[in-house]
Amino acid sequence: MIPLCIPEIRGNEWNYVKECIDTSWVSSVGSYVDLFEKKFNEYVDSKRAVVTMNGTAAIQLALIALGIGEGDEVIVPSMTFISPVNAIKYVGANPVFVDVNRDTYVLDVEKVEELITDKTKAILPVHIYGHPVDMDSLMKIAEKHNLYVIEDATEALGSKYKDKMVGTLGHVGCFSFNGNKLITTGAGGMLVTNDEALGERAKFLSNQTKVTLENKAFYHPEVGYNFRMPNLLAAFGVAQLEQIDEYIKVKRDNASYYNELLTAVKGITVPVEKEWAENCFWLYSALIEDDYKLTRDELIKVLSENGIESRPFFMPIHDMPPYKECKHGDLTVTNELYARGINLPSSVGLTKEQIEMVCSVIKK
Repeated sequence: MIPLCIPEIRGNEWNYVKECIDTSWVSSVGSYVDLFEKKFNEYVDSKRAVVTMNGTAAIQLALIALGIGEGDEVIVPSMTFISPVNAIKYVGANPVFVDVNRDTYVLDVEKVEELITDKTKAILPVHIYGHPVDMDSLMKIAEKHNLYVIEDATEALGSKYKDKMVGTLGHVGCFSFNGNKLITTGAGGMLVTNDEALGERAKFLSNQTKVTLENKAFYHPEVGYNFRMPNLLAAFGVAQLEQIDEYIKVKRDNASYYNELLTAVKGITVPVEKEWAENCFWLYSALIEDDYKLTRDELIKVLSENGIESRPFFMPIHDMPPYKECKHGDLTVTNELYARGINLPSSVGLTKEQIEMVCSVIKK
């Protein structure tokens, strides 16, 4: 089976993790926690990074740190993995679903303003599958209406918008290091911000709002959260981060090769990359149009029969039981993309021969 997207582990992971074990610094306190935050901060060029136990926790932490809570509204795309929507509900706020663009699959900025009410407190764009949202246009809307912008960059580490790393353009950015992401810690996430006070607030909240008194007792002045990452996983992350530029180059080269082989195939629409964007191509994502000989789901079945794993686009959240009653705008494009979208094998370790095999099955 050619897998959809599996981790690439080939650097200093074992050495750094072994150091944690040998020194007994395996929990949420240790040098690699601080080092991972520092190195990640330098990589994305933000002012503060706060490591978390997963990407969902990073998003929830961002919402809490910004004071978003009961009865507030947050505008978010319905075509996304469910994490950002669940995080909105965790803090007592309500998601309001906005449509996406057909070509880039990301939040349609032109449809945001019509959904803003006096209850709206934030916009949560998702850089889905790696392509950035048009952040300049979105930030203008946010500034006009005095709203926060929390970037879900969990699928887009390494992607750029006008030469700036996604996740650093809004008030807060959130990343994931799940096993299928560009770099992994097995499970883990990161919050970044250019507001140092906000970053310190997020770090304080993530560590149970713990204050150590002079006699070493722990004092907690407010409700806190245990969103910390163990030193073991942070060590793994430091090793992975050392390889990230090479991983991105491989992903982008593979996407170019897919485009080269599939562009001329009738009924296949390959992904675009806007002139202001640099896509990390976390997953290679294409559309199956009406003039292709199979439906999207039929193609997924045929690929599987040929030993190739693929996946449909994320099912729209507004169709799921917990969120059917949520407010939303016109979601025509969201519904269409779900019916047509397919993710093809995208691992860093994917070979050209495997890409050729995938494309040959699609062609015939």
